[in-house]
Amino acid sequence: MSAITGFIYDHQALVAQLIIILTVFVMLQISAAVMVYFERKISAWAQQRQGPTLVGPYGLLQPLAEKSAAYSRHVYEIASGTGAELGKAIEAQAAEAQKKFLSVVDNAAKNAPAGSETAVAVFKSAVAASTNAIESVQKAVKQATDVAEANFNAVASTAVNASKTATAASKKR
Repeated sequence: MSAITGFIYDHQALVAQLIIILTVFVMLQISAAVMVYFERKISAWAQQRQGPTLVGPYGLLQPLAEKSAAYSRHVYEIASGTGAELGKAIEAQAAEAQKKFLSVVDNAAKNAPAGSETAVAVFKSAVAASTNAIESVQKAVKQATDVAEANFNAVASTAVNASKTATAASKKR
């Protein structure tokens, strides 16, 4: 029995020491967080700026705002890159389909019965006109996309400049 009793007392001492170590560790972590918080507050006061308290209570939403802005920029870059690649792939597929269609039209024109040259010429001119119309629409869409992207970039840079100006103005106060 004495061996079992000694074993239990040894483990109780070990558990007690682990609880003390864990408590000290948690207290150190909490004190570090509190010191960082007060360091930021004192730094913001010393620099005479509103700093991280601009977004949300006690500045708690500032990191979320920064992360969401960075995430939206990243998503826009991915979407615009994917859109450009998809547009190139679609243009290549359309060009291939157009070539196949023109070869079918040429083959049909070669095998057309005698006396149907006028109808074949009218059909070929209609195909050429529709091809030109498609190309002009593609050019107009490309120009509109470029203008929209330029406008978006201009608005984004204006917003960034306005926030920098507001920050600079708040520092002067």
